[in-house]
Amino acid sequence: MRTTPLPLRTLRVAVAEFATAGPDTSWQTLLGATAPAIDLSRPAHQQAALRWLNAWGCRIRYPRPGEPDVAGAGLGRWWAQWSATLPGAGVTLAELADPAIDALGPAYAALVATPVSAPPRARGLGPTAATKLLYALRPAALMPWDAAIADSLHRGRDAAAYVAHQRLGREWAVRVLAEAGLDEPALAASLGQPDRTLAKMLDDYCYLAYTRGTVPAGDPQ
Repeated sequence: MRTTPLPLRTLRVAVAEFATAGPDTSWQTLLGATAPAIDLSRPAHQQAALRWLNAWGCRIRYPRPGEPDVAGAGLGRWWAQWSATLPGAGVTLAELADPAIDALGPAYAALVATPVSAPPRARGLGPTAATKLLYALRPAALMPWDAAIADSLHRGRDAAAYVAHQRLGREWAVRVLAEAGLDEPALAASLGQPDRTLAKMLDDYCYLAYTRGTVPAGDPQ
């Protein structure tokens, strides 16, 4: 696993490059449909979350008329059991304490296994979709991943790898905030992304470095 702290100059390059993709309209749609916060006990919020995941290529099947909503019901059960283990809504990635990060492992594993389709083609939500949904639930605190990021940084996508990913993100977040001498809102504003959390900007870096395979200039590797 990579342990070298991420310098601010590298994050700045990554954020600037990622910004050229334009606004994420699917994210804005999700926020609008679930304001003031996502509550997966509500069927409308379950469906909004699933539509957002599918907008990012997760390929979760929608039920046909008359069929049970396996995915929505699964998310509702997961929420009832695990939502209390998530970081508080106002907690940022840099502020996560070790016990809070450790608690994410079982919650993540349960979400990965949450059924989203019925037999004979039953499957669980899966590791990439699970981390994206956890990010959507706590966008200031939790970094998502995709397969390339997880495998490059942690050589796997199990619960231990997810916990390690949040610890790595916290290390990076603490480093860049200290280097900038700013709090998170001021840093985001200085990077031209006032509405983007540091957790998401660090994910932007990971996408460029490990999914696209281009490490931004200034990376210490």
